Amino acid sequence: MRLLRSLTLYMALAVGANAALADKAALEALREGDMKKLNIHSAPQPVSDTPFELADGAGTATLADWRGKWVVLNFWATWCAPCRKEMPHLSALQAEFGGNEFEVLTLASGPNSPTGIKKFLDEIGVDNLPRHQDPRQALSRDMGVLGLPITVILNPEGQEIARLTGDADWNSKSAQAIIAHLIGDGVK
Repeated sequence: MRLLRSLTLYMALAVGANAALADKAALEALREGDMKKLNIHSAPQPVSDTPFELADGAGTATLADWRGKWVVLNFWATWCAPCRKEMPHLSALQAEFGGNEFEVLTLASGPNSPTGIKKFLDEIGVDNLPRHQDPRQALSRDMGVLGLPITVILNPEGQEIARLTGDADWNSKSAQAIIAHLIGDGVK
């Protein structure tokens, strides 16, 4: 009986591992251009529960507050030139896919004033992304963010499944195909 239980558990783990590898392969096949920099993990990774500040002094939140939807989490700063280039692409991705199943979550890391964040987004014509902050970089540190921009994809269970270092065209056909695949196929 014990051997049968162990064999059943082993088979379940093997099937789950094979499904995760198949999902990774499917996502990797969609990567082109800037999305080639997207590192897709072979297994979901836990994320930090460190709180960050919501826009306009509305309190604090944690990444767990976004469980139930796919999230493209972008760490950025007002002084970051690549962030200025990338932010309109993230805005377009939010406009295309944002809703109950998906959200672009932007988090200004470090000493960015609320006024400076608003000015930055106004200057580049972005009005559909949140102005949340991680002023002491506590969440950024916990998430291993060593430079900016860094973008991570979180699954509906609140786990990191992929990470991209540097700026990217998140409005490219490749990025859209990746997000459509995640949302449409319910990949975990």
